[in-house]
Amino acid sequence: MPETTIPELPQELWRAGKLELAHGVTHLLEVIRVASAGLGKYLAEVESRGAEDLFGYGSASRWFADVARITRGDAQDVVNRALALNPAREPSGEVATFAPATAAAAEDGALGDQHIDAILDVLRKIPDDVPTEERDGAEKILADLARAAGPKEITKAGNDLLAHLDPDGNEPKDPEPAPPRREVFVERRKDGFWKLSGLLDPETGARTAAALDAYGARRPVDDFGQADHRTMPQRRGDAWAELLDLAIACPDQPGTSGYRTLVHVTIGLDELKTGAGKACLDFVGTITAREARLAACDCLMIPVVLSAAGEPLDVGRMKRFVTPGQRRALNIRDGGCAFPGCHRAPKHCHAHHIRHWADGGPTDLRNLVLLCGFHHRLVHHDDWQVRMAPDGIPEFVPPQYLDPLRHPRRNILHRAVA
Repeated sequence: MPETTIPELPQELWRAGKLELAHGVTHLLEVIRVASAGLGKYLAEVESRGAEDLFGYGSASRWFADVARITRGDAQDVVNRALALNPAREPSGEVATFAPATAAAAEDGALGDQHIDAILDVLRKIPDDVPTEERDGAEKILADLARAAGPKEITKAGNDLLAHLDPDGNEPKDPEPAPPRREVFVERRKDGFWKLSGLLDPETGARTAAALDAYGARRPVDDFGQADHRTMPQRRGDAWAELLDLAIACPDQPGTSGYRTLVHVTIGLDELKTGAGKACLDFVGTITAREARLAACDCLMIPVVLSAAGEPLDVGRMKRFVTPGQRRALNIRDGGCAFPGCHRAPKHCHAHHIRHWADGGPTDLRNLVLLCGFHHRLVHHDDWQVRMAPDGIPEFVPPQYLDPLRHPRRNILHRAVA
């Protein structure tokens, strides 16, 4: 097990810089994971020796639950991981470790409990008649992937491996009935916001609540994301906006003909290029120039360029930045949001210009990538960088605090593991 020391924390964390805070979190996370692997070795030894008998307990999990002051269920999970990652001792001799490659990665501090559980779940589903070398190869693939991926990616990769080892069929889907009737009222307030209210029959109301709950689910905290602190009303409001995006993007939708959004932006040319300053949206409100750049990635835009004195210099023509054909090609190539670890499907994604069109970036497949709304804003506002690899697949360079060497990463959730 590698020797890991706890870094000295500043007496007042609020004085620490953002990079120092990020490094502190990643280092302490590694310390916790290394310590968890060491704890597992002790628990496996206690279980194999029956040492819990000395303290009057019938199992190691019951003893550990009292020692750690946790529930028996959580204690059993910890003991189960320990037994899977460490060799057992039987009267006939030592039994081989169930998941040796996963154990090695855990001892390096690279895996958390969710990573380990995802790998073990896949390994336990492999049929007994699969040759040992194929099972060991599958585990090594998952353990190596888990060093730089999240639990969802491990599960997706594991399902792909199981499909090769033990193929399963697809589950049928039940059709949804059409809603009988509904009433919706939309009213614009004096402050520019809109008030939405209505009355729905039981069936339509239940379906609406289910859709808002599904699209408004709290974003999971993974290796690449942040905690979702939105309230339920805020998440449902964002879900409503996402459902509108899906409807507007439909090619058969009347009025917009499949255009994601129609935006009139009144802005100075310098502000649009730099992302600093304000812009007027459809003459009913203001947005930041950075948000105007974000909206311009995948929409219809009529730019109204102003001089320094506010005189309209040019009113541009409506321009479709991503054609339907390009969008279909993007859907096939990326399969969904291309950000590492994101599972969002193509219908929930925007077409992002890697080099922004305001900076001269062309609208072709080598300069486009699918991103969901959350990761689209993250790429525009954070230190993640997007680039196109030589093989024509988009890859993402993480911030320095997340990976000091800044190794490029890809999303493998939408394609099979090689």
